[in-house]
Amino acid sequence: MKRNIKNRIIITISLVLMIAINSYAVSAGEKKETYTSDKHGMSVVIGKTYDPTNNIDFYMLSGFIIYDYEKVWRHKAPEQLRFKVEGSIGAAHDEKTRLVTSMNIFALMYLDFLETPHFKPYIEGGIGIIYTDFQVRGQGLRINFNPQLGVGTEIRNKSEETLFFSLRLHHISNGGLDDDNVGVNSVMGMLGCYF
Repeated sequence: MKRNIKNRIIITISLVLMIAINSYAVSAGEKKETYTSDKHGMSVVIGKTYDPTNNIDFYMLSGFIIYDYEKVWRHKAPEQLRFKVEGSIGAAHDEKTRLVTSMNIFALMYLDFLETPHFKPYIEGGIGIIYTDFQVRGQGLRINFNPQLGVGTEIRNKSEETLFFSLRLHHISNGGLDDDNVGVNSVMGMLGCYF
């Protein structure tokens, strides 16, 4: 019973924050027209755990929107900085196949000094909420925090960024909301496109 209440509180807070951030970004965009254009995209995500076990594989689809950072957070920011809202759904597979879904926010920074005519590298880091229909021994909850850190590159096709590839370190844990808090660590690869 106590776990169900914690899960509901986490879900409610997460949804309210994600809706508020998205609404704020849209309203901010209506007041000022000097921002870079928003980008929308989708990707295929494949991952594998490496701690505490290495036998869980992830297969997900992810959709996202990338905003100019200043459009969301109204303060001066580097021109290369963006704000990303991302949702994913898919499966985790070990002995059984189980549901995984998440909602995350990221700061994404383009690395202009490494840019070439065909590649536009970036780094990104963020956090969100993830639901996993599996639990490793000692995990505690199915709804957890989901910090991530990654590197990637946009791939230019005729001077437009249409494809991208990234690698991420992916962590799942409840941040001490439950006495059992074994984290699950993974490496994720993403391949996607903008539309």
